[in-house]
Amino acid sequence: MKSEKLYTRIALTRSQLVLCFVFCFLSFVSFAQVTSEIDTTKIRIGEQINYRIKVEADSSALVVFPEGQTFMPLESVEALDVDTTKKDAKFLLSRIYKLTKFDSGSYTIPRQRIIIGDKPFFTDSLKIEVNTIEVDTTKQKLYDIKPIIEVEKTGGNWWIWLLIAIAAIALVAFLLYWFIWRQKPLTEEEEIALLPPYDRAKLALKKLDESQYLIRSEVKEYYSELTMAIRKYLDEKVYDRSLESTTDELISRLQLLKEGNQFPFTKETIHNLETILKRADLVKFAKSAPDTPLIEMDRATIEKEIDSVKACLPEPTEEEKLLDQQYKEAQERKKKRRKVILTVAISLFLIIATYIGFSLKYGFGYVKDTVLGNESKELLEGEWVESAYGYPPVYIETPEVLRRMPDSLPVEIRDKFERTVFAFGSEEQNISVAIITTKALNIEDQQNQEGVEKNVAQSIEQILNEWEARNVQNIITKGEQYITPNAVEGIKTHGSADFPIRNSEDKLDGEYAIFSFATTDAIMHITLIWAKDDVYVEDIIDRIIDSIELKSNEQANAEQEAQN
Repeated sequence: MKSEKLYTRIALTRSQLVLCFVFCFLSFVSFAQVTSEIDTTKIRIGEQINYRIKVEADSSALVVFPEGQTFMPLESVEALDVDTTKKDAKFLLSRIYKLTKFDSGSYTIPRQRIIIGDKPFFTDSLKIEVNTIEVDTTKQKLYDIKPIIEVEKTGGNWWIWLLIAIAAIALVAFLLYWFIWRQKPLTEEEEIALLPPYDRAKLALKKLDESQYLIRSEVKEYYSELTMAIRKYLDEKVYDRSLESTTDELISRLQLLKEGNQFPFTKETIHNLETILKRADLVKFAKSAPDTPLIEMDRATIEKEIDSVKACLPEPTEEEKLLDQQYKEAQERKKKRRKVILTVAISLFLIIATYIGFSLKYGFGYVKDTVLGNESKELLEGEWVESAYGYPPVYIETPEVLRRMPDSLPVEIRDKFERTVFAFGSEEQNISVAIITTKALNIEDQQNQEGVEKNVAQSIEQILNEWEARNVQNIITKGEQYITPNAVEGIKTHGSADFPIRNSEDKLDGEYAIFSFATTDAIMHITLIWAKDDVYVEDIIDRIIDSIELKSNEQANAEQEAQN
């Protein structure tokens, strides 16, 4: 019976030994699948080390290497591509990460998680020494840190739009000059119209001689042009109804003017005109056809009578000359006024049409604010600044850089807590942004907080109480959970209120949002205040909120431990 028990015990002992050996072997195999190494264990501030992870896996296994900032407290500068080689039926995978650190001290690269298939594997943690750069102060003098200097903002591409506007204005100005203000060459009709009546009558007879009326036996047309020449001359210089008067009416008027001693016409002149005009009536209405010598005689008679009428005309007096000069000047002024009115009308039309066109495309309010200027619009479309503020750092993008403000903590607690405030804007600008970080200074205070995350609600209440002390009225508050784009959880407190405007009795009818986050030793508040009815400010706020990023508690704790 004892031998059986002994045999059973020996058998169990052998089984346990086999199982232990199997587990140790499998553990060794699993450990051997993933290894890590570094090219050096000591670097100077800012230098880089090559951290290599090697994986041996089956060809069918999926291998996932670490990504992102998983090497804290060291910073990952670059992750090179995976190098793959084949060994028998397995693949050897290798990836290099370039790491650096800008603070001296002794640091530990944490274990890195690699997933092979469905199983996680971990590398060993490695120690790194980061040394400072020694400075020989006997040969190299030390100088104070240079003060902060203002840097001008880049101009952007506004000059392109300026060139386009100048080119458009220049094109419109050229077209207005070319079609309205330019002294255009006169046409033949305009040049003839500028001639004196006597010269126009002589020129009409000359053109009649050059015509082909007689060659083509167009006697009616010939007499029409011939009598029109003398009628126009009489209309302008003697009787202003000569063109529409019949032959008898015109001759009667000339006879009356002669008898009234207004024009000293001779009987021969009146007789000759009457004869030619009546003959022309017969040609035009009775289809009479005089022979060519008679026609040529009538033409010569008309030219002679034009000269006779001119000789009978009295010389214009100085007063008449002055009136004529004034009339010409008035005509010039009228012509210039017409050009000015036309130019202004076209310019206004183009301006209004351009405004309406852009307004239909971009909106009337946007075009108005672009032309007249709008501070909120300029902030939205300006060059934004992306930076980190405080510790743990709050990453945020704003239209202008946030400036450090004076610490307003009560004196009695300044030895226990530290508060940093970065702010931009004011109620007068329709927008205000502030980042407030309150941090415990010693371990005891951190431990006595009993989880500073539970005190977030109390700190939010303190902010609202401070607002009430500043005469902020009609505060409406809502609260909800908030998660940043990089998956850090916090609390969002938002609502509306009437904020007093400094140095004014007016109040800003605004909205607000307070984003609160907590670590083991600090509370961060991002406070946004903006006007309700400003569409540009609302776009600014949306863009700011979308840019908020913080480090998680684990990341902040790891960095804090590394610094301690």
